[in-house]
Formats: sequence, structure tokens, C-alpha cells
Amino acid sequence: MTLKIHVEQDSDSGAPYEQVRAQISEQARSGALPVGYKLPTVRGLAESLGLAANTVAKAYRALEADGVIETRGRNGTFVAAAGDAAARRAADAAAEYATQAKRLGLDRAAALAAVQDALRAAYS
Repeated sequence: MTLKIHVEQDSDSGAPYEQVRAQISEQARSGALPVGYKLPTVRGLAESLGLAANTVAKAYRALEADGVIETRGRNGTFVAAAGDAAARRAADAAAEYATQAKRLGLDRAAALAAVQDALRAAYS
């Protein structure tokens, strides 16, 4: 199994770093890239994709913040056990939202409706 990334340069496809982030994230979550898979170096991936190293570094930072990858110093960057980290972050975000909704005086139905609207917008 190998990392497969294709970056579209047109503006409709989104920023190049976001395309890289999304494709690595999807491949890690689907199992196409297994936990422990060693990713290319920032410079190596940037060169192979024809991107600036800072673009790939930004994608890697976002993926690390999301818990999808982990950097082990000089040993490299690896696919992490993303499911656990993603679930934890989602639960934390949900708890924070619930606290804010209650503080704003929303009842459960209104708070849930706001979440459903946001999910529809995010997944459309």
C-alpha cells in the first residue's frame, strides 16, 4: 500500500494544503494507510506533488492537530490510531457546544437543530 495524492490546481478544488490534508485523512480513516504507516518527509512529498514544502508542512500540522498522524522526531511521521483521537476531539467539541448552548438559553430541541443544520452544511 502506498500513499496516493492528487492535487488539483484550480480554485474549485480548494487550497492545495487542504486537498493534501483531506486525502491523507481519508486514506488513514479508511484503512488504505494503516496505523504505523510511515509518510514521506515534508520535502519529499512536496517535491513529488510539485508543491512548496510549507504547503505540505501546513497539511501535516493540521493532520497532527486532528490526531491523524504523529511525528516521532527524526524517526519520521506516521499514521496514528486516528479513530480514538478523532472521537475524543469530537466528544470534547460536543461537550463545549452543549455548555455554550445551555449558557445561551437554548433548549435541547433548538440546540440539536443547530447541530443538524451545521452538519448538513458541512457534509453537503
